[in-house]
Amino acid sequence: MNPMTSGPAVKQVAAQIAGEVRAAGVVPGGVLLVHSSLRLLGKVPGGTATVIAGLRQALGPDGTLLMPALSYAAVTRERPRFDLTLTPSNVGIIPETFRRQPGVLRSLHPTHSVCGSGPAAAALLGEHSQDATPCGAHSPFHRLPEVNGQILMLGCGLAPNTSFHAIEEMVVPPYLYGAPIDYELIDGDGVRTVKRYRPHDFEGYAQRYERIGELLPAPALRMGRVLAATVYVLAAAAMWAAALDALRRDPLAFVERIPPQ
Repeated sequence: MNPMTSGPAVKQVAAQIAGEVRAAGVVPGGVLLVHSSLRLLGKVPGGTATVIAGLRQALGPDGTLLMPALSYAAVTRERPRFDLTLTPSNVGIIPETFRRQPGVLRSLHPTHSVCGSGPAAAALLGEHSQDATPCGAHSPFHRLPEVNGQILMLGCGLAPNTSFHAIEEMVVPPYLYGAPIDYELIDGDGVRTVKRYRPHDFEGYAQRYERIGELLPAPALRMGRVLAATVYVLAAAAMWAAALDALRRDPLAFVERIPPQ
């Protein structure tokens, strides 16, 4: 057995992660959506499995852990095929490790699926297949504020916050959608279907979701430390309220135009 993946050191670091996550504001027993960067955490004995164990420990048995399993890099207009079981996530090694763990569920969506485990996971993930956009009304991103969920930005700053796409879909700013794509989807039972989606576009615009930090006061936005990383904890409902208000006043509030070359 590799001492770097098991033993007292790993358990100690997992417990440290759990304590620091709670100190940053994560509520035990709640629903937590995590965006992450392993590199910014520093050297972690046991690697990604230790981080996930610490997050599970922070939430406790009554909590539900969610992570994005976005696959837009592999599932494209040129390769419009998504396999629920086999298509990897392209948003980091922590969510990809989580996706592969026993008992973890994944929502059925070609580009913006979410993985989860815990008491609320099935209900939050199970209706995502009804959407015809990346982050529609049935997506876990959209439903997170309805269950008083939180978002943990674990070492990755405030920018890569996929929930903003769900908020944008409520307003439909001019940059949001591209031409429809017919995707082939293969569910966990091997059943194949073809469905048309309106994908996101953003051509000519750069996302600036970190601007929410200027709009969301404490305690709706809290900052802390987990191992070597700076982390942010956002109350999803408060974030939605602030971001929706900003977007309705200015549809370009969270993007900036890319100058033509």
